[in-house]
Amino acid sequence: MSVIALRDVRKSYGDLEVIHGVNLDIASGEFVVLVGPSGCGKSTLLRMIAGLEEITSGEMRIGQKVVNALTPSERNIAMVFQDYALYPHMTVEDNMAFGLRMRNEPAAEIKRRVDEAADVLKIGPFLDRRPAQLSGGQRQRVAMGRAIVRHPDAFLFDEPLSNLDAALRVEMRLEIAKLHRRMRATTVYVTHDQVEAMTLADRIVVMNAGHMEQVGRPLDLYRRPASLFVARFIGSPTMNMMSGRITDRSTRNVSIDVGKTALSVDVTSDMTIKPGDEVAIGLRAEDLVACDPAEAWFTGEISMVERLGGQTYGYLDIGNERAMTVEFTRTSEIQPGDVISVKGDPRFLHVFDNQDGARLN
Repeated sequence: MSVIALRDVRKSYGDLEVIHGVNLDIASGEFVVLVGPSGCGKSTLLRMIAGLEEITSGEMRIGQKVVNALTPSERNIAMVFQDYALYPHMTVEDNMAFGLRMRNEPAAEIKRRVDEAADVLKIGPFLDRRPAQLSGGQRQRVAMGRAIVRHPDAFLFDEPLSNLDAALRVEMRLEIAKLHRRMRATTVYVTHDQVEAMTLADRIVVMNAGHMEQVGRPLDLYRRPASLFVARFIGSPTMNMMSGRITDRSTRNVSIDVGKTALSVDVTSDMTIKPGDEVAIGLRAEDLVACDPAEAWFTGEISMVERLGGQTYGYLDIGNERAMTVEFTRTSEIQPGDVISVKGDPRFLHVFDNQDGARLN
């Protein structure tokens, strides 16, 4: 059963439409991440679910109830904000209990829920402190605890880790993942960080200019992006992109010149591409290997090397606008200035229409 259901949901500011007909079902216990670049509409969509932004048209349900006209307090959801939004003059315990007291819950029940959430989040020793006496990670735990004690139908997170340093983001990401496994709470999470999206989500919704570009499991989006936009956005380092030219076309197959090589690629039969058309070719860094020049798809000079400990990336100048990223073994002795030949694995080639960005193979 869908805990949250959106049907042709739109949002406009005057004549400017910023959310364009979103249809999405979020199942009970599912962790859905809305991801995309700044300005893509992901936070606006989350705020519409929360009731902080009005829905211009369409229908939204939480459980069996249409919530379009309901206030945030009537929707039984809990939201964790980027800036924690804690009351500075209250203790941790009072911050966590505030919402329950406003709902006139019994004092004993409030204490039980607060103590239970504090135990789960490991903030029991800090209940008497005020927010200014806590680290950023501890404050975020308090904000999460305030949400947990309400026993909502769904949790909404709006870029909750963006104010933390890199090490603390990793730690809190693990805490959120463990918390979700323990509670199996329906969660909608907004981030621009694709590592958060890939590691936390049951499903990812990739947003682009107010549209849902693709919805799917993290590895499905990584292995088979539906569009050029998703291919460029999902994955770190970003997918290598280059031009290829169609040299032959049958019903289900095309021949494409890629670099120094002609490749045969299966395509969708109703695509309108024809010989002579240029297409966008995508290859991930891990799908390229150094090879003998006679077998090479591309040959170029290494312009920079990134040694990250467990991984080594070389940036290969092949005359494109952007250097091609190639993953080498961590023990590789590759150096800037080295001339390298590489080839790809045809099984992992991604082909996209240059006009509308749609996947062709």
